[in-house]
Amino acid sequence: MKKRQMVFIFAGAMIAGAIGGGLLSPTAVSAAAKEIIELLDRTDKIQQTQKDTTTALTTNFAVLKTLIEQQSDSNNKLSTALAGVQKSVQDMQANSGAQLDSTSSQVSGVRDNLGDMQQRLSKLSAQLADIQSSLQSLDAKVSALSQPAASVNPNGGTTPGTTPGGAPPTPSGGGTSAPSSAAPGVTPPPSAQNLYDSGLHDISTGNYDLAKSEFQDYVKFFPKSEYASNAVFYLGQIAFVQKHYPEAVDHYSDVILNFPTSFKQGESRYKRGLTYIAMGKKTEGIADLRAVTRLFPKTEEDQLARTKLKELGVPLTAGGR
Repeated sequence: MKKRQMVFIFAGAMIAGAIGGGLLSPTAVSAAAKEIIELLDRTDKIQQTQKDTTTALTTNFAVLKTLIEQQSDSNNKLSTALAGVQKSVQDMQANSGAQLDSTSSQVSGVRDNLGDMQQRLSKLSAQLADIQSSLQSLDAKVSALSQPAASVNPNGGTTPGTTPGGAPPTPSGGGTSAPSSAAPGVTPPPSAQNLYDSGLHDISTGNYDLAKSEFQDYVKFFPKSEYASNAVFYLGQIAFVQKHYPEAVDHYSDVILNFPTSFKQGESRYKRGLTYIAMGKKTEGIADLRAVTRLFPKTEEDQLARTKLKELGVPLTAGGR
């Protein structure tokens, strides 16, 4: 509006000056008035465009503000959802860790069960060969005894292997069997093999309490047997899965110190390292893991120990190499 007033003033001044000076004719005045009208019309259009632009900017600003508020609300909801997902993932990782420990013990039990079966098959094969040899020897003796020369005594005596009355000879021990050594009312322990097999079966199926009792009995009754170190190791595995960490350390240490030739040496040291770390004794755990890489190279435990050390962000050796 202010601009329009200025245009009117400017136009009036021009007309007044022209008339006063006698410079304008009626035709010139008409042309000047036409230009003024066009100028005013263009001014109105510019003002209208400004109003339209202002209105559009106001509307767009309101829409943009609404979009920003909606986006902020969406971001807040997304943050809340992500926090829930993160908590779920952490819970899953914790549960997966426990399940992984349990599965590892079960797989180890199954693997050792297969190894034990292979050893037993080898022993059975050797025993079968011995039995076959004994049968062949016995068959030869029976064939020799069945010969007429062996069954008739030319001097009128009795046939070797019989008594004068025809009865078989009595055993050198007096003809009575040895009495049982078990005291009346006392149940003898099961055989070593059956007890060990039962323990392996129960630990592989997750029946840890029963497996623990069976392995404890095995160590109690058969402390010097070939599978005693395995039984002690599995007691450590059960304690580890049940999170009885000090007890697990004792069993793993028992294998390491008292069964130096056991093939469970490397695994016992590796699992003791993991147990120390679970107890918060990181220094002792790292020392055990490094010992595994040094003492048992190119084994499965060596690879597992290297992976764990890398996960912990520590070098393979104390010197940083």
